[in-house]
Amino acid sequence: MLIDTHAHIDMLSDPELGIKEARAAGVKEIIIPSASEDSFEGILELCDKHEDVYATLGVHPEDCEKFNNTTAEKIMKLAKHPKVVAIGEIGLDYHYTKENKDIQKRVFNTQLEIAKILNLPVVIHDREAHGDVLEILKAHEMKNVLLHCYSGSVEFMRECEKLGYKIALGGVVTFKNAREPKEVAAEVNLENLMLETDCPYLAPHPFRGQENSPKYIGFVAKEIANLRNIPYDSIVKQTSINARKFFNIENK
Repeated sequence: MLIDTHAHIDMLSDPELGIKEARAAGVKEIIIPSASEDSFEGILELCDKHEDVYATLGVHPEDCEKFNNTTAEKIMKLAKHPKVVAIGEIGLDYHYTKENKDIQKRVFNTQLEIAKILNLPVVIHDREAHGDVLEILKAHEMKNVLLHCYSGSVEFMRECEKLGYKIALGGVVTFKNAREPKEVAAEVNLENLMLETDCPYLAPHPFRGQENSPKYIGFVAKEIANLRNIPYDSIVKQTSINARKFFNIENK
């Protein structure tokens, strides 16, 4: 059974339908990441309502300027919910602006400290900030790290693998011009790989440009299987094992 390790179900036009269609497509577990403080409660409500739906709590770097002590305290409190399996998505994003780099780094550092206090893994958003993200993760000696929607090179991926970090790939790997993601998919150690949709964004081919949904995650698995020239079922089985172990949902 498939696992979507990063699906913004709460952002779909119809979250309930998204979950229903995911089940019909063979998706067993879904992990909903938060991006902003005002999404926390809604995500947890979805988790409470649906079996095998889990959450990560954190503030996305694009929302970093809204982060304050109250936000940190809220994460600390809500992350004790039994359905919360990680802190995320957190990290750095220099794509649109680098002017608030110091704020982004401060918020990233704070949330890593929260993860360490709560002994939870972290789900990392890293866009055009590979060097700074790696430097900060190393400074905190983070061990349980998942690089969501991985966008780096094979060389950077190998450096991350040496540190024990995990890699998640989504719909971008199906795009015809996605040279680096395809190379990473072919080269990453299968025991370090997980699948995601990042819905409602980045729908895989042939649905590119449409609202993405967990029901499409099989297209990601199929593309990776083709790139590696191994059976589809092998990708599904190993990535699901990896996800359950990383997020500690094997016995939940």
